[in-house]
Amino acid sequence: MGGEAAAGSPFGMMLPLLMVLAVFYFIVILPAKKQQKKKDAMVAALKKGDRVVTSGGIHGTVTNVETDTVMVKVSENTKIRVSKGAVTGMVDGEGAP
Repeated sequence: MGGEAAAGSPFGMMLPLLMVLAVFYFIVILPAKKQQKKKDAMVAALKKGDRVVTSGGIHGTVTNVETDTVMVKVSENTKIRVSKGAVTGMVDGEGAP
């Protein structure tokens, strides 16, 4: 008697799943894409003299920019070469030497 009416249409059963996926896209995926584009633009704009912090927490000043790496001065006599992907942000003020 009510078995066929309770089953509903296939679209009606998929609608809640589609709504959950749409909410997930707008809350998780879209902001992550925007953040990644912002980071990529920051890394592409690196230049000599910029103060940066790496994913490992190392603060320093960029001394040379190459294709895939940057040289970062971390103290008077210490320079390290790090991948551009390891640079997570720019530092304002006295955060780096």
